[in-house]
Amino acid sequence: MTADLHSGMNTGPETNMPALSIKGISKTYPSGFTALSDVTLDIAPGEIFALLGPNGAGKTTLISIVCGLARASVGRVLADGFDVVKYPLEARRRIGLVPQELATETFETVMATMRFSRGLFGRSPNPDLLERILRDLTLWDKRDNKILTLSGGMKRRVMIAKALTHEPKILFLDEPTAGVDVELRRDMWRMVRRLRETGVTIVLTTHYIEEAEEMADRIGIINRGKLMLVEGKTALMQKLGTSEMRIVLRQALAAIPAELLSWELSLGPDGRELIYAYDAQAEETGIGGLLRQIDRIGLPVQNLHTRHSTLEEIFVNLVNAA
Repeated sequence: MTADLHSGMNTGPETNMPALSIKGISKTYPSGFTALSDVTLDIAPGEIFALLGPNGAGKTTLISIVCGLARASVGRVLADGFDVVKYPLEARRRIGLVPQELATETFETVMATMRFSRGLFGRSPNPDLLERILRDLTLWDKRDNKILTLSGGMKRRVMIAKALTHEPKILFLDEPTAGVDVELRRDMWRMVRRLRETGVTIVLTTHYIEEAEEMADRIGIINRGKLMLVEGKTALMQKLGTSEMRIVLRQALAAIPAELLSWELSLGPDGRELIYAYDAQAEETGIGGLLRQIDRIGLPVQNLHTRHSTLEEIFVNLVNAA
């Protein structure tokens, strides 16, 4: 039986559910500050979902509520069909979390903390699995080292490894590559791709927006506690991105010629570039007519350059417009 938002009759996991279902989540603190406002989001099994937002937007608060580290004021979260409030242990067993802060048992060895973390979730010993995780993260040679002796990058690897020990179905990566080296970043993304192939759902927050652009299936943008949009990455780039052609001239112009004003061009600061923004997905971009008109009025062209919006530019524009 499927319960509604406020029902107390749920008796276990619900069927035909997304991997993660967030319904109407709000969080207001006693001070009156609202950290989250009516956030609703479904994430499919095996999806890589990037949650982007500026500092203080509510990303970490939302993750904390999903992982049972904080309580929502209103709303409901299902992790693999289990209500995170009514069935916290069952829900938490299905979630792996790599938090922003480095928090590890510094006097334990790497392998000891891995075994402890797996046992904490009631999983039986599985030395082969732990070895595979450590090898994937280039930690196998450090397995007997005390965490206290490791570098910051290695400690970050240990946190990722710990989050995987109990074989979660949903993995949260909260700024996992902040301040780490390029090698770890590459190792982690290889691991994420392999996990995704096995059906693990990945939820990522990152300040490296190029990572989200490369890895994510869908993008969610949150700002001031509100989910502004959720969109497939490709659709988002097509819908909100722009394309630009820069026409480099051999001689500087003082102003855009009257014969070209219908194209809504802008002139570069040195007067030697005509800049034309267009919709790359449109059936008619206007580029052909523009170039013919430039030739017709005798402007000498030296070069042409085209570029397309990055996800970072789209993100910044959306946040600044809010």
